[in-house]
Amino acid sequence: MVKINYGFEKRRKEMEKKRKKEEKLKAKAASKAAGSSGTQESTEVSETAPESE
Repeated sequence: MVKINYGFEKRRKEMEKKRKKEEKLKAKAASKAAGSSGTQESTEVSETAPESE
């Protein structure tokens, strides 16, 4: 019977997450350089910031 190597699976998943995160950051930087992210940032800030009245 084959023993599952959980350490390898965990490392593989972590590397996949890291790769996706780096791709997302590159895409965000590219859109920011193009100047199209100005309106998106303002909507993200308003959604995440709680309003206190």
